Amino acid sequence: MKHLLSAKDLSHDEAVMLLDTAEAMAATQRQSVKKLPTLRGKTVVNLFFEDSTRTRLSFEAAAKRLSADVINFSAKGSSLSKGESLKDTAQTLQAMGADAVVVRHSASGAAHLLAHAGWIDAPVLNAGDGTHQHPTQALLDAMTLRRWYDPLTREGSDGSPAPGGRDLSGARVIIVGDILHSRVARSNVDLLSTLGAEVTLVAPPTLLPVGMENWPCAVSYDLDASIAEIQPDAVMMLRVQRERMSAVGGGFFPSPAEYARTYGLDLLRRRAMPEHAIVMHPGPMNRGLEITAEAADDPRSRIIEQVGNGVSVRMAALYLLLADEGNQQ
Repeated sequence: MKHLLSAKDLSHDEAVMLLDTAEAMAATQRQSVKKLPTLRGKTVVNLFFEDSTRTRLSFEAAAKRLSADVINFSAKGSSLSKGESLKDTAQTLQAMGADAVVVRHSASGAAHLLAHAGWIDAPVLNAGDGTHQHPTQALLDAMTLRRWYDPLTREGSDGSPAPGGRDLSGARVIIVGDILHSRVARSNVDLLSTLGAEVTLVAPPTLLPVGMENWPCAVSYDLDASIAEIQPDAVMMLRVQRERMSAVGGGFFPSPAEYARTYGLDLLRRRAMPEHAIVMHPGPMNRGLEITAEAADDPRSRIIEQVGNGVSVRMAALYLLLADEGNQQ
């Protein structure tokens, strides 16, 4: 594995290896000594062209816990705001000796371009590109689900680390909301289906992309019927990306109140889910729109756990791409 650009690029074995490595990283974080010397002397650059809190901070924490040096590069206040191209920025990073580049960009395909254009000779990790892919988010979601899903009983487990080599065969996952603008949805459909899960997307027709015939998932417009029929092991709510909607004039649903009434997760819908089913959300949440405060803070919510698992997943990705022993796997 030279880069981590897309969840679709990961084979079943690669995905399981990443998840197993993430569990090993999580185990080290539960010990008194949280910092590992694995990437000492390496430099990781966080190249963020879009605002981010969870992803940028967790990549920074992951690199530092592996003893790497971290350079945080924001488009705001840099030469990019003066018109510098992505190529020139990449070549600057190359000259500075970057050993890995974590990139988040508003343009779909930017991470792939950075990795394959020959501008930089370092692993590239995609931290989200446009509405295309967000592979580490899908991996942390899979890690969270793997801990709480028991494939033998199809009931909830106790949340302990999953056995090595285990996938998500038979898990039933419903992903709800703004599929059209969501790189998280695309990445999760790709990864969860690779791991054997059955994925159903639920959204109004206006928030579904065209050309979904080849997506390895089912599609529904009715959240209540989907919960009743599928009896999911997890329901993942997606943020309504109003900033992307306003850029093209809006009009994707009649009103926020109507959307919340039809597609929002509240306590009634949470109670209609199987008792063991978990609630997930990639964040940040629009409380009161796609999810109520009561559902977000429900005992079966794993939203905060997802954030913690993000650090472990990103440690695993950096380790496998940069560490000498990791690259031998």
